[in-house]
Amino acid sequence: GKMDWNTPLGRTTIVAKVRNPTWTPPKSVREEHAKRGEILPVVVPAGPDNPMGLYSMRLGIPGGAYLIHGTNRPAGVGMQVTHGCMRLYPEDIEALFNMVPVNTPVMIVNQPYKWGWHQGELLIEVHPPLQEDASTPPTLTDLTRLLVEATRSEPLAIDWIGAERIWREARGIPSPVAAQPPRTASASPAP
Repeated sequence: GKMDWNTPLGRTTIVAKVRNPTWTPPKSVREEHAKRGEILPVVVPAGPDNPMGLYSMRLGIPGGAYLIHGTNRPAGVGMQVTHGCMRLYPEDIEALFNMVPVNTPVMIVNQPYKWGWHQGELLIEVHPPLQEDASTPPTLTDLTRLLVEATRSEPLAIDWIGAERIWREARGIPSPVAAQPPRTASASPAP
């Protein structure tokens, strides 16, 4: 969410899912738009003008209507412009919507860089820091710590040039920096 409309961090669950949602902008949002000369209707029907896109999943966060939803403006995905919701590209929200049932646990984190293994490859994902965290940008020392942690139990050769490029670009896309060496079957002694 944008400044003063932060998305709450922590654990929650998906409590409802809706295809072709309508949007009922809260009074505060309608007032904010009115100050800019934009009059929002009390209810925005499902369709191409609906900022929630074709799918929405309500989160069980008390005190507000926090959603994971699509958008009719994909160019703004990843920007801090919402009122606390998390917008996804239309194809991504459709895939996620079809994958997860109601009551699925959700963990909302502010973690600009992370690592994980996928099909034998070590991936890192780096995002630009949020506006409120921009005063302390991540350093190459942070990258080194991240990769040392990731390879603590399984040492392997890291593509440091590629890892540094991924770190500096901070595109938010999981990208490989190393592959696990293939496991070899123990050889039987020759007769």
